[in-house]
Amino acid sequence: MAPRRIRVGIDTGGTFTDIVGVDFASGEIVTTKTPSTPADPAVGFLDGIEKVLAKAGLTGDALTAVSHGTTVATNRLLEGKVDDLGFITTEGYPHVLEIARQSVPDGYGNSYFWVKPDRIVPADRVRTIRGRLDYTGKELRPLNEDDVRAAARFFAAAGIKTLGICLMHAYANPVHEEWARRIVLEEMPDATISISSEVLREYREYERSITTLVDAAVKPSIRDYVMHIAERLRDYTGEAGTARDVPFYVMKSNGGVLSAREVVHQPITTVLSGPAAGALGAAVVAKAAGIDRVLTCDGGGTSTDVTVVVDGEPALTTEGTIGAYPSKIPMIDVVTVGAGGGSIAWTTPEGTLRVGPASAGADPGPICYGAGGTEPTITDAHVLLGRIPPHLLGGEIPLDRDAAAAGIDELARELKLSREECAGGILEVSAWNQANALRRITVGRGLDVRDFTLVTFGGSGSLLACRLIDVLGLAGVLVPANPGNLSAYGLLTVDVRNDYVQTYVSRHDRLDAGVLAGIVESLSTEAATALTDEGFEKSEHRFARTADLRYVGQAYEVRVPLGEGPVDATLMDAAAETFHDAHRDLYGYDFRGDPSQHVEWVNVRVTGIGPIPRPEPATIPAGHGADAARTGTRRAYFDEWSDVPLYSRELLGDGDVVTGPAVIEEFSSTVPLHPGFTAVVDRFGNLTISKGA
Repeated sequence: MAPRRIRVGIDTGGTFTDIVGVDFASGEIVTTKTPSTPADPAVGFLDGIEKVLAKAGLTGDALTAVSHGTTVATNRLLEGKVDDLGFITTEGYPHVLEIARQSVPDGYGNSYFWVKPDRIVPADRVRTIRGRLDYTGKELRPLNEDDVRAAARFFAAAGIKTLGICLMHAYANPVHEEWARRIVLEEMPDATISISSEVLREYREYERSITTLVDAAVKPSIRDYVMHIAERLRDYTGEAGTARDVPFYVMKSNGGVLSAREVVHQPITTVLSGPAAGALGAAVVAKAAGIDRVLTCDGGGTSTDVTVVVDGEPALTTEGTIGAYPSKIPMIDVVTVGAGGGSIAWTTPEGTLRVGPASAGADPGPICYGAGGTEPTITDAHVLLGRIPPHLLGGEIPLDRDAAAAGIDELARELKLSREECAGGILEVSAWNQANALRRITVGRGLDVRDFTLVTFGGSGSLLACRLIDVLGLAGVLVPANPGNLSAYGLLTVDVRNDYVQTYVSRHDRLDAGVLAGIVESLSTEAATALTDEGFEKSEHRFARTADLRYVGQAYEVRVPLGEGPVDATLMDAAAETFHDAHRDLYGYDFRGDPSQHVEWVNVRVTGIGPIPRPEPATIPAGHGADAARTGTRRAYFDEWSDVPLYSRELLGDGDVVTGPAVIEEFSSTVPLHPGFTAVVDRFGNLTISKGA
């Protein structure tokens, strides 16, 4: 018999670290959780490795690979930890960060109250240098080496060792940026530097500048974190009794993974690492269940992330924002709302109830954790109402209902509500927060939310499933097996992906097929080289080619596939026709056939894909009726107090039906089933919740 081997996915969240191990030979899936360790996320990561190996009855020599979703880069940006950052740009453009863009968050209705956030680099830490390229990359004035050395010496004297370099039109020709970096490193050998021509080879100076600076800002922390984990992974003994390098991948925002040794050079690609993994896991589960139009709802301890999945592919964007900073890197289009299990309920000065975005997190956590939390949270409301068990993780974390009740009683007195009304109000506000986020990614983008099935997962993602069906008019909600660990499972279902882009602005009727073909070939060569460096044979290389098109005069683009085959007039015309169709789908109109409106090409993109084996969704045996999975009753509140039946998720089988009111419990998650709702189990162990019989 072949020795057992296990591949592990680890998703670090605000409250818990989720771990899934898959034995690809037998198909066995092992799941567990461990508390996150915000002070040092690597501790929770390594604890998770040890727990899942022990649960599987294996030792470190069975570990074949680890894929990781991390919030290190995101948290650094959200917390504003970007001190000691410097910026070098072209003479005449020192205020590119201050000017930024004129857009106002949430529309101009808030313009009287909105103040631009602090710049990522203060004006006194910006240095300009002489030298200029035009938009084609042709040198107009040579780079002034003395200016670069003077800038480097200024930063060295100020103790600033992390720099971003963004020079005009470097997307067309990187020579000046590469030369400037060499000079800076001669003056500051220990500097950490990001240059825009490697981070984002696109036009638009502000977006390219800020994306480069974000990359530089998170590079030291990502490098230290990833390398620390990689070193600790070597401590696991190999078959020969010596330390070995376990393949270690980190989730990227674009829905792929990258080896740890490469991700330290592209840290900005990890800024939405965790939410991307959840969306991909949901896509795999939904596709296996035959569902092709999906909304995902990933509820964690701090926030809830939602996205759209069509035909198994999550929507992508290059218009994302992390904290206050826009980022043009390709990322899964995720909308985040502060409505996680640890989100704090509070009252405004006007006396209205609000929930989030502040969170009790993992430390001290909700009041019911008994770890020092003093403010009532969503979890406290669920505990009080009996909708979750008096413990988490199968008894590992006991919950203090009396402490939660005392905290909610205090808030209820402020609001002049009963205890139950206050707890119910907390959950109602939270449900509407989630519903509004789901509307933003559907109704706000021309999609009918009722055309989609909602897939809920994460530790808190399924707690409000029934209420969301009512609020949004959904046909149903699908809760996957092991929903609390779906993001970690998603890490095991993705391929290595690297994105490459080159700006090429030209009207379609003036497009040079030779130039376009040269760009595609150059980007494909870069992608192939990266895949080879990642260990993939040439026969395994796959490429996805796309282009950003618009109508002349528009300030936004629409991405369309370029397809396969030679880059010639036929392919270019097909892309333009696809653009007309996509524009109509997105905005309700197009200018096909209007000779006064011209299609314009803006960016060309190539994604290199290295396939990684992925687990097949496991099936479960036929059920023997829901009563066989019933474990008892608990007093719970659904409009009134009653003894509500409890069911073990692990004991439910294919075809079993549970009717509400009921609570379905498992190791990592809970589903409160409201009166009038039904949950049906399918062959993959998914619960499909709908209203009515």
